[in-house]
Amino acid sequence: MHHHYILYKPCGFVSQFVYPHKRKKRLLGELYSFSENTMAIGRLDVKSEGLLLLTTDGQVSEYIRSRKVEKEYYVQVDGIVDEMAIQQLKTGVIIGNQGQKYQTKPCKAFRLNPPPVLPKSTLKIRDDRHGPTSWLSIIVTEGKFRQVRKMTAAVGFPTLRLVRVRIGNIELDDLKVGEVREVDSLIEGS
Repeated sequence: MHHHYILYKPCGFVSQFVYPHKRKKRLLGELYSFSENTMAIGRLDVKSEGLLLLTTDGQVSEYIRSRKVEKEYYVQVDGIVDEMAIQQLKTGVIIGNQGQKYQTKPCKAFRLNPPPVLPKSTLKIRDDRHGPTSWLSIIVTEGKFRQVRKMTAAVGFPTLRLVRVRIGNIELDDLKVGEVREVDSLIEGS
């Protein structure tokens, strides 16, 4: 029998159970007693937070990581985003990936106004005294290394805060930061 989990990953945690490098990092196993052979489905970098799915089922992991499943992020960026930048995000931008240039796939992107209501970040983020910020929703079906951060930087609006709020039909909803829920399935109808 397989086990499936929904987690609100806090900032400062690596999306792994083992970290082979010398620097000590906070790992997912500190948050919950997961079943043996549990794996994170995709990753969020150390500075990112939000929805992370975990499973012991490799087929479920492969399906959710595929381009068939949307991943939605709320992104706070430096500056007031203009329509031209949003159109560039929608049609795809060139980012670096593993030392190569990569054209991102078309995605959905729009301004969030008013800003979303989210838990206070544990990461220190500058406030409005240092200039205005904007919130975006960016929905992708791919997930290259630090892709959303690279996308916003490519259109001139560096990411200050990144929160994944949805994967497919699973939403962050009322999960609290660091909270884990075990669920029967991660794929609708299975």
